[in-house]
Amino acid sequence: MTYELFISSRYLIAPRKQAFISVITLISILGVTIGVMALIIAISLITGFQEDVQDKILGATAHLMISDLSGEGLIDYEKVAKEVAEIEGVIAVTPVLYEQVLLTGFVGSSGAILRGLDFNREKNFVPWLRQLEAGQLPNDQEAGLILGQNLAANLGVNVGDPITIMIPSSRLSPVGPIPKTRQMKVVGIFSSGLYEYDSSSALMSLKSVQKLLNREGRVSMLQLRIKKIFQAPRLAAKLREILPPHLYPTTWMELNRSLFSALKLEKTLLFLTIALIVIVAALNIIATLILMVMEKIRDIGILMALGATRESIRKIFFFQGAMIGLIGTFLGSLFGLGWCWLANTFELIKVPPDIYQIAFVPFKLHPFDLFMIIGVSLLITFLAPLFPARRASRIDPAVALRYE
Repeated sequence: MTYELFISSRYLIAPRKQAFISVITLISILGVTIGVMALIIAISLITGFQEDVQDKILGATAHLMISDLSGEGLIDYEKVAKEVAEIEGVIAVTPVLYEQVLLTGFVGSSGAILRGLDFNREKNFVPWLRQLEAGQLPNDQEAGLILGQNLAANLGVNVGDPITIMIPSSRLSPVGPIPKTRQMKVVGIFSSGLYEYDSSSALMSLKSVQKLLNREGRVSMLQLRIKKIFQAPRLAAKLREILPPHLYPTTWMELNRSLFSALKLEKTLLFLTIALIVIVAALNIIATLILMVMEKIRDIGILMALGATRESIRKIFFFQGAMIGLIGTFLGSLFGLGWCWLANTFELIKVPPDIYQIAFVPFKLHPFDLFMIIGVSLLITFLAPLFPARRASRIDPAVALRYE
C-alpha cells in the first residue's frame, strides 16, 4: 500500500473533530449506494418485464408469418413450406387457418379467433400445448375444441362441455342469409400466460377447421420458427426475394413494434433519470473533499514540508473520493441484486394480468447492464474528486504553516 492510499484511508475512517464532515461523507456514500441500487432495480424491472412479455408473445405467435396479400389464403402451402424450410436458420414451418367466430357457452357468448393448427408439429415448439391446464390435444380427425383459460371462464365451460360456434360466413335460406352454427365439445383448456391470447383464442385441428370453413387445401398463413429470433428482419428480407409478390412475410418485431419501442425508450430514459441520483451524490463528494481540504491545510503543509510532491497530495484526496465511490457502488450493487432476488423469489410486485399480460413483475439483469451501471457510477464518482484534489495540491506550504 502506498503512503498516499494509507493517508486517504486514515482520513476516511479516523474520527475527526469536525463531525459535520463525517456526516457529509456518510451522506455521500449513502447517495451513491441509493443511486446504484435504484438503477439496478429499475433496469432489472424493465428488462424482466420486456423479456417476460417477449417470451409469452413468442410462445403464442411465430417468429415469422407468411400470409397472402390477396386475402384468399395460401393454396399450395405445403410446397411453399417445403421451399422455405430449406432456408438456413429456419427450424420449422407450420400452417395455420384462422377465422373470427362467436362462441356461446353456459353463461354467455364471446367473440374469439378460431385457429386451426397442426398439433403434431406445434406442440414441439409451444410448451403450453404439451402441458394443458385440463384435457388433452385432439387428433387430426377429431373436431374437439381447446379454449384459452380466460375464455373458458368467461363462457362458463370446462372439459367435456358442449359449446356453440357461430361462423360469420353465411349461407342462404328461405328467410335470407344466416350464419353457420356448429356445436362442438371442449376437449382441453390451455394457458399461454398471455392474457389477451388466453381470452380470445379457440384452437382446433387444422383439418377440422378447413372442413368447418369449407377451405380444404387452404391456410391463412405459414408460421416460421427460427434459430435466432433477432435475425427475423434479415430472413424476412431474404424471403421477399424468393417468394411470389402476393406472399408477404411479417416478423414478430413488426407486429409488436410499438410495445417494444416504448419499453426500450422507457429503459433509456429511466437509466438517465436515475443516474442523476449518482450525480447528486458526486456533488456531495466534491463538497466533502473541499471541506476536508480546508480542515487539513495544516496537514498538507506538513506533508509538503517533509517532501511530499504536489502529485502525492493530489493522489491522497483523489483516493479518498474514489473510496467513497467504490464503497457506495459496492453496497448499491449488493443491495440492488439482493432486492431483485427477494422480489423474484417471493413475487413481491403483483400487477393486474389483464393490463400487463403478466401476474407479477420479474426482475432480470443482464451482465452487460450491471457492468454499465457500475461503470457509470465509478466514472462519475472518480471524476468528482479531481477538482478538490487539484486545489489541495496547489496549496502553498509556507502559507499553510504560517500561523502554526
